[in-house]
Amino acid sequence: MTMAGLNLIQQALSVYDQDLRLVQSNRQFRAMFDLPPELVRTGARFEDTIRHLCISGEYGPLDDIEAAIRQRVETARAFQPHYMERTRANGRVVSVEGAPLPQGGWVAVYTDITDTKRQEALLRARSEELSDQLLTRAEELAATNRQLKAANSRLEEARRGLTEMEARIRLTTEMLPAHIAHISPQRIYTYSNRRLNTILPGRPSHIVGLHIADVLGHQVHQAVRPYIDSAMQGRAAAFEFTDESSSRRIRTALTPNGTEGVYIMSMDVTEESQTRAALTQTRRRELAAQVTSGMAHDFSNLLTIILGLQSQLARQDLPDAAQTLVSATQRAAKRGGDLLNRIADMTGGREHSPGPTDWAAFLADFATLARSALPVNVHLTIDNTAKAQRLWLDSGMLQDSLLNLVLNARDAIGDGPGRIVITCGNVQGTWLQIRVSDSGPGFAATALKKATDPFFTTKGKEGSGLGLSMVYDMTQRAGGRMRIANHPSGAEVILSLPWRELPQMASPGGLALLVEDSTDLRQSIRQMLVETGYSVIEAPTAAEALEIIADLDDLALILSDLSLEGSATGLDLLDALPAAAPPFVMMTSLRPDHGLHRAARARGPVLQKPFDATQLRTFLQEGARVE
Repeated sequence: MTMAGLNLIQQALSVYDQDLRLVQSNRQFRAMFDLPPELVRTGARFEDTIRHLCISGEYGPLDDIEAAIRQRVETARAFQPHYMERTRANGRVVSVEGAPLPQGGWVAVYTDITDTKRQEALLRARSEELSDQLLTRAEELAATNRQLKAANSRLEEARRGLTEMEARIRLTTEMLPAHIAHISPQRIYTYSNRRLNTILPGRPSHIVGLHIADVLGHQVHQAVRPYIDSAMQGRAAAFEFTDESSSRRIRTALTPNGTEGVYIMSMDVTEESQTRAALTQTRRRELAAQVTSGMAHDFSNLLTIILGLQSQLARQDLPDAAQTLVSATQRAAKRGGDLLNRIADMTGGREHSPGPTDWAAFLADFATLARSALPVNVHLTIDNTAKAQRLWLDSGMLQDSLLNLVLNARDAIGDGPGRIVITCGNVQGTWLQIRVSDSGPGFAATALKKATDPFFTTKGKEGSGLGLSMVYDMTQRAGGRMRIANHPSGAEVILSLPWRELPQMASPGGLALLVEDSTDLRQSIRQMLVETGYSVIEAPTAAEALEIIADLDDLALILSDLSLEGSATGLDLLDALPAAAPPFVMMTSLRPDHGLHRAARARGPVLQKPFDATQLRTFLQEGARVE
């Protein structure tokens, strides 16, 4: 509707942004200056338009075209409101009026005033002889001026509405936790909401006018390029890829825009994919438990019978050769029982139970435990570069995994001497990466492919083939990843676990935001927070909470229920928090086996309702479960 109105006025109109790229123009703009189609498309460069006008003779003969282009571009960059009249090379006279926009850039209006100028010249030449005609022309000019004034008023109103509309759209897109952009058929960004570097760290925020390959980098561009090629042919797409430089998982949706290019929306779904991986592994384990539980039960009964019969045989007076066979049978049966127990550990029973973990103390305790299992000529070194005091992880499962890897490394080194190195680091605030390397012979080619398969072993009858598969299983349950490889001096196993650093809780006091949809509960919990030393402000929904957080800089704590009024949950609120948000504490009355509760518990401590003021104070101070 706005464009239809702009195309009806007799003046030419153009709007350029702060990067000197065309935002909008009307039909008269192209017709007045005889511009080719590519110069009136959104995103066209002001410099290219000026070059076309200079070459086509719009400004008459020019001694140095490039100098003339530079002068006009520099004047545009330091744009000031102005009005001027200019005689074109074709003899027509135009007036040019420009005004800056609040977001940067400007709007310019071009009016052909040739007839008006001719009337003025005629009046000056024949004022005495044509007094009657002068009066007529003056009346016509007055009428024309009134029409022009009315048209300018309509144009100003349209410009004001266009400016406000653009400001509202930009504000809305900047608030979204996603990168929204548009690229032309030439893969040039023509629009961006400047959120790219929050989704893909290290990329620029001002990308309009840049090629997508230069912005994303080689690895990401190669990942998205086939989908963009398809979208340019009119096929929408939604897909996920991993940014290797930041280890983030990104979900992207592409929407074709006819022949004008493609709209792009990208979101960081790293934590969602970690939770999804953990839930998928849990389902696999549940299915495996259903398949194996009956077989394991019957097999366990058979082993019990075999052990009983062999015990009876062992008490009888048998030849030495027979006693040897009995002893071997008993050892084999006992080993079968151990194998059943390890299968039970993989397929059921033990749940992933993260909790607050003092990371330095964990490593110190593990070093003591691991060194006691190593021969004197095998040295263990732990290099900890993960600067964290407390992490949210299942320390028991992680200790078992690392011990498995250390013992495997010990067996690979053999008689030694040798060394085992454990390196811990924080990858982009997304992963806790633990690398276990040794100076052994490394993995064989077959082992690199099958090491995580249950029952695969290179130790012959001495190995169960469940060590690395158990480590893989426990890592998957935590929402992490496991990779095995060889390095120049041995083998290495790399565990990547979701980075969940527990914030250091400040001393009670300050302003707390309580997000709870139940009025009665808000009153009760508010009183508990007041007793703990906080001032309290309340919100029933995630949306209202985000508005409060945006307006306040002195919040000391956010305490939020998982189930909130509206469609957004407490986890949605956590995902939408700005980087400088205060400590976020979750609470719920949902059962521990509820999906939302389990997803929240994978992210950090969850305070289980009901609780009293003492339990709340303890939880806020310790960041742990209150029993």
